[in-house]
Amino acid sequence: MTVMLRPARSTDAGSTGEILHGFARENDWMPELYSRAETIAFCGQMIDRNWVTVAETEAGVVGFLARNGAEIHSLYLDARSRGQGIGKCLLDNAKSSQSELSLFTFQANTRACAFYERNGFTEAARSDGAENDEKLPDVKYTWQSKGA
Repeated sequence: MTVMLRPARSTDAGSTGEILHGFARENDWMPELYSRAETIAFCGQMIDRNWVTVAETEAGVVGFLARNGAEIHSLYLDARSRGQGIGKCLLDNAKSSQSELSLFTFQANTRACAFYERNGFTEAARSDGAENDEKLPDVKYTWQSKGA
């Protein structure tokens, strides 16, 4: 399987929104706060801000990373594309243009926590979730390049 990374286009809002909305539906611990249409619109806003890089295969868009400067806002893959190195490709691409990165993930998302730790991120803080929309306890991770 060949994976190509590219800046997202406005026409990618549907696929990125489906990936993000699908994640909420497949995890019992994740509240489904937004409709499919609202999630697609949200992804469209991130794309309009030039934050989003998509991972594309022969099957189409299979994942995306949204980053504003050094802050990663989203990294999601469709369920069939997880565990194949695509998330690492997206993360390595973000690392290549920044000397530091930070992100939040939910404590309940143990697979994501393990992924970030394997990829050199360290836990910087934990919260009770009072500050996020989902009100779920989260973890802040940070990464610094070796030269920083």
